[in-house]
Formats: sequence, C-alpha cells, structure tokens
Amino acid sequence: MSSTTSGKIALVTGAGTGIGKHAALALSREGYSVALAGRRKDRLEATAAEAKGPTLVVPTDVGDPASVKALFAKTLEAFGRLDVLFNNAGTGAPPVPLEDLTYEQWKTVVDINLTGSFLCAQEAIKIMKAQTPKGGRIINNGSISAHVPRPNSAPYTATKHAITGLTRSISLDGRQHDIACSQIDIGNAATPMTERMTKGMPQAHGETMVEPRMNVEHVASAVLYMASLPLDANVQFMTIMATKMPFIGRG
Repeated sequence: MSSTTSGKIALVTGAGTGIGKHAALALSREGYSVALAGRRKDRLEATAAEAKGPTLVVPTDVGDPASVKALFAKTLEAFGRLDVLFNNAGTGAPPVPLEDLTYEQWKTVVDINLTGSFLCAQEAIKIMKAQTPKGGRIINNGSISAHVPRPNSAPYTATKHAITGLTRSISLDGRQHDIACSQIDIGNAATPMTERMTKGMPQAHGETMVEPRMNVEHVASAVLYMASLPLDANVQFMTIMATKMPFIGRG
C-alpha cells in the first residue's frame, strides 16, 4: 500500500487474474496508482508484485454492499481521489439448459456481474462528484455476450445485456458531473478463463468447434486508451475481439 497522491488513480475489480490483471498492470506502467480488488488476496498480491508503481490490495466481494463501501473508502484514504474505475469482475454459471439452472446459480451471476458493477459505480460516482478537480471515468466490461448469447448462457448473457443499460444510464446521469462512462466488449481474449476454447466450444448450430483467441495485452491496451482520454472525449462502446471468432454472421 502507498499513500502517494501523485498521478492518476485507478481501481480495477477482478484484478487478480486475466483481463483485470493485465489492465491493472498496463495502467500501472503508465503511471497510475492502482487499487486492486478481487476475491483472492494471494492473486491480488501477485498482481501487485508485478506492478510498476503504487498499489493497494483490497480483497473484496463486489456483490456485497459493505465490502464495496470498504473498498472505496480504503482507496480514497490511500490515494486521495479516484480517476478511473474498471468494472471488470465477472463470473458465469454452468453451461446447462436454462430450465435446469438453480436460483442460487442465477443469483450468483447477477450479484457479481450486474449488482457488483452497480455498487462499484455508485461508490465511484460519490467520490468523483466530490473531489477537486471533479469528475472521472467508469469503464464497464460488457463482453461479446452483451450482443449475442452462447448456447446455455442465460445468466451471463442477461447480465451483460444489462451492463449496456447501466453504461448508458451512467453516461447520461454522470454527464453533469464530468463523469464519463464507457463499455468494452471483449471477445476471446487469451486468458485462463478461455483456455477451454482451444479444445472446442458448442456453437448455435449444435456442433463444437475450436475458436480463435487473441493476446490479452490487446485488451489491456484498449482499456488504457479509453482510460487515458481527457474527460471531454469518450469511447462510448468498443468491441475488441479475435478477428476470426464466430461472432459476425449466422450459424
């Protein structure tokens, strides 16, 4: 942990692995102080060990309001302000038919993907409205699933469609406070979560096929670009994906 207030301050959820980790490290390399949030302290500490600048490790359950409030309070105490929130934490449910999902499986995905993004945005907005100079940027991780579903993915797809509505609402409501809000929709970044794609994924027409992936660093660079814009410019929506993944076209 560091108490420095020089440079810009970013907070990344789901910062222990995958897209969150790589985005946090990209921000760190560009001089941001970064608050790292996620469920596993050991993974957050591993990210912090690779960072180039000040970090703050805060184990957090984004679906729990008290945990989220504590995260943002600690970030403000450590760094004095907040310039960027990357709402990245997410999870999915087992790929089973919709009618076979349990209420608990549905609720877990909604709590983390949607409610977690809402709670974090709420706390970020409170800080960004009150600080001097005021304002900041919120970047939501939408996913290709914000556009089209995979088979047997109702909870994940529903929450990612909802993220688009949340992004638009934050963009509109934050405008008067110099708070910009963006959404990045990512398709097949090469992370541990997408390793299964190298062995084959169920497709809409019933067959299974191996899907191409792209280097996760391209996503980190995209997040950094969005974060680094002045507040009078905004990437409202960005889709970054493996060029040959089966997204455009019909199965």
